[in-house]
Amino acid sequence: MKLLTHPAVTALGVTTLFLLGLIGPLIAPSHLALYHLSGSTSSIFLSVLLNVLFVWLLLTGLLFWAQRPGWPRVFIWSSLTLATPWILVKEYAVLTDWTIPHALSMFVFLACLIALVSLLLLWRPAYVPSFERAQHFVATLLGFAALSGVLFVSQLMWFAWKARSLNVPRPLHWRQTASSSQPTKTRVIWLLLDELSYQQVYEQRFPGLNLDAFDQLAAQSTVFTHAVPTASYTEIAVPSLMTGVPTDRVRSSPDGFLSLHNARTNKWQPFDPHETIFQDALTQGYRTGIAGWFNPYCRILPSVLDRCFWTDSSARVESDLDTGQPFAKALLAPIGWFYNAAKLFVRGRTRQDQESEFEARLHIVDYRDLSAATDQLLDDSSIDFVFLHLPVPHPGGIYDRKTTSFSIHNSSYIDNLALADKSLAHVRHLLEQNGTWDSSAVIVMGDHSWRTALLWSDSPTWTHEDQVASHGGQFDDRPGYIVKMPFQQTPSRVGSRFAAIHTRALLDGIIDGRLKTADDLAAWAAQQP
Repeated sequence: MKLLTHPAVTALGVTTLFLLGLIGPLIAPSHLALYHLSGSTSSIFLSVLLNVLFVWLLLTGLLFWAQRPGWPRVFIWSSLTLATPWILVKEYAVLTDWTIPHALSMFVFLACLIALVSLLLLWRPAYVPSFERAQHFVATLLGFAALSGVLFVSQLMWFAWKARSLNVPRPLHWRQTASSSQPTKTRVIWLLLDELSYQQVYEQRFPGLNLDAFDQLAAQSTVFTHAVPTASYTEIAVPSLMTGVPTDRVRSSPDGFLSLHNARTNKWQPFDPHETIFQDALTQGYRTGIAGWFNPYCRILPSVLDRCFWTDSSARVESDLDTGQPFAKALLAPIGWFYNAAKLFVRGRTRQDQESEFEARLHIVDYRDLSAATDQLLDDSSIDFVFLHLPVPHPGGIYDRKTTSFSIHNSSYIDNLALADKSLAHVRHLLEQNGTWDSSAVIVMGDHSWRTALLWSDSPTWTHEDQVASHGGQFDDRPGYIVKMPFQQTPSRVGSRFAAIHTRALLDGIIDGRLKTADDLAAWAAQQP
């Protein structure tokens, strides 16, 4: 037990607790924080490890000094002990993405501060025996925390090694340009607009909201009025759409490869790119391309793609720590975290308020980058199976429909819907320009619907307009799901329940020629369970 209370061991326990928000995402069993990172991870792991080392050495020195009886011992141990509850509340919020009510944060902080000041002001030599017993108890607890710290640091080093090649460019599939003697194939444009709600687009549109591109599309497409999403989260929903495998959970290996939990068999299985719609398209002689958001498409699908671009700038281990920053800045991440926490606390704002603004700026960067990549894919007529995953109308708001410009303040889901409509209009314009709109099959869908009460109504990005549009945060789970068949000119509806898990089968029917018309599609949809 004496070893557990050694200053160096105690210091490691305190370090583990104080830096848990940095360490936790990197060693989580699902590895999803690593999975979504789009750059090199070496600077992140190294900076976290060096921060652990620096804080541990600093605290070790303080605790060795605090071994001597006297005022410094009382001050150091009391400060460390009474600061821990507030820091743990902050760390818990980081790890769980919980929005801490400012009143709660203030209460915990003031309670700890008042307790510390009271103890120091009212200190009497007679308290020493009680203090020593309390100190020994706290040191023992921190010693056990240090055992976790040893495990965590070991995991950090192992996962750093495993993730060293996380986003090294992987060779894509490559096919020579098809000869002119091959029959012309139907070009397929699969456009996924993240978090697209059927209700908000077609059923209960916000008053005054113009969605001309969606209306024009519906006038010559089949609209599915009761599509059932594969999942409520993109990292689960999109692999399900691509594979046709009903999935309820996903996890990643430390080197960024995906596994799916099959909801039917209750078993984990690796995500196999050759068991996706992209392999089906290659088999039918198509050339495939992706420009996508959030999911690391170029890492998990390279062998079945001829062209690929993906981005997710907002994917960070922590708000002050991402793959795109210089190592020196990453090394100072904990200092930035504590500085920002203190600044926000004084201003009466939450960490989530600040992060929402920062993430909105990154959201705009992603939208612009993906728009450019989309243009390149659509202009390349040799890529005839195209998957586009755009980050709109996904909250938070990044657009002002009144000024038709980007905005990060008081922007709503309704504004983002207007931007999604603008994106759809642009895709249509490009296809009309190169003469392929009419002859193409165009599938426009959401991976899931607008997750009002499920996710967003308690977030800092929620606006009064969101509250009104959603009728008080009511959740309608139907995503948008619209299919324009080649040369379709009249509207059609599928009013029965349609499970989006059949998307791969639908696309297979188009690329192998079994589904050619809206009537074919309606008859096929009626046969699906």
